[in-house]
Amino acid sequence: MNRKLLTAEGYKCLQNELNDLVRRERPEITKIVSWAASLGDRSENADYIYNKKKLREIDRRIRYLTKLFEVAHKVEYSPEQDGKAYFGAWVELENDEGETIKFRIVGDEEIYNRKDYISLQSPIAKACLGKSIDDEVKVQTPKSITSWFIINISYNIPNN
Repeated sequence: MNRKLLTAEGYKCLQNELNDLVRRERPEITKIVSWAASLGDRSENADYIYNKKKLREIDRRIRYLTKLFEVAHKVEYSPEQDGKAYFGAWVELENDEGETIKFRIVGDEEIYNRKDYISLQSPIAKACLGKSIDDEVKVQTPKSITSWFIINISYNIPNN
């Protein structure tokens, strides 16, 4: 695994997930598996089969997160970033038709389950990096090059 960038919020969220898996979920599922195994024939025991599978999934996620934290780099906000789009920024763009989009530039590990987060590696994020408000951003899409204008950049987390 290469070095992985995480926002301070993403780092904390993934740490909380790992702690929850290790301290709460895994022990609960282990108890259920032990109880189901004590009932006898495991080949037809749905509780045992289901929870054993769930335990493997939990263990896989724990291993993944543990390895991630070995290479993770938490990127803290710096006042020097104000006014420019960098890692962790909320960026709002508008095109010539008046359509707007708003997203946060984050690491690959943080985009899951969030429609308003985009990867630092995405074309639109790369096009925005280092730009300021009112700058034009050109993004190559499968059909053409689209132009957007940055109308807002912030580093605070909106209340959702």
